[in-house]
Formats: sequence, structure tokens, C-alpha cells
Amino acid sequence: MTTEPDPYLEGELLPFDDDPPAVSGNRDVALIDLLDRVLAGGVVIAGDVTLSIAEVELVRINLRALIVSAAALIGQQPRPDVR
Repeated sequence: MTTEPDPYLEGELLPFDDDPPAVSGNRDVALIDLLDRVLAGGVVIAGDVTLSIAEVELVRINLRALIVSAAALIGQQPRPDVR
């Protein structure tokens, strides 16, 4: 019997604070609200790419990207539009 490894047990999908993600009920969230929360707080996307031939690793690349708004990055709120 072969089982697939659990990504949570291997630490690949754990959130930054190591707490499991909270699951809410049937709550609809608009895409713009989700983007606003992500850009306000920021999100780190991480991944690994491995190129191999015949189970021999030739190239291994670790990727990390920080997605955040410039205002949140420097700790300032955006200014309201002046007319």
C-alpha cells in the first residue's frame, strides 16, 4: 500500500506563523477584498524547482517572492486623492 506524503507534515504548506489555517463557514469574499488584504499585509510565495535526469539532481533553484503594496512596505498609508 503506497500513500502520498502529507504536505502539512512535511512543512511545505504551513502558514508563516505555523498555525493551521482557520476554516470559516460559507462566507463569500470578493476578489477585490482578498487582494486588498493580501497587499495590505503582504504574502510570501516560496517554491523549489529541481531539474534532474535519471534521478540525479542537476540544478536546484529555491524561489521566494514577497508580494506587498509599496505603502505597506514602507509603513505608510496611501494619501487620499486631492481634487
